[in-house]
Amino acid sequence: QVQLVESGGGLVQPGESLTLSCQVSGANLDSYAIGWHRRAPGKEREGVACVSSTDEGTYYKDFARGRFVISRDLAKSTVYLQMNNVRPEDTATYYCAALHVGSGSRWCTNRPAYEHWGQGTQVTVSS
Repeated sequence: QVQLVESGGGLVQPGESLTLSCQVSGANLDSYAIGWHRRAPGKEREGVACVSSTDEGTYYKDFARGRFVISRDLAKSTVYLQMNNVRPEDTATYYCAALHVGSGSRWCTNRPAYEHWGQGTQVTVSS
């Protein structure tokens, strides 16, 4: 059974940095694409960044490109989302999700086309 557990959320001030973690169990990251998504209050869920089953494929939404970095630690079966220079509009619940794509794939998507989802971690950006 694939399970994803997010952690690392909290209250941060604008301009600060925060790193979210997504611990994955029951799945080999070598065969799964992982995506980070978020849902802000009163808004629809949106993709943030994703990484393919190889490190060769990473894709960011425009608001995340240049500020956020998605990375993986295969030994820890964990995917990270480093958030830099955060803004109040980054306030949301952040979710990670997994989709089996096979090994050697460079594909991932920032659309919600994922099989498995975590419960989310809250990020609040406020002074």
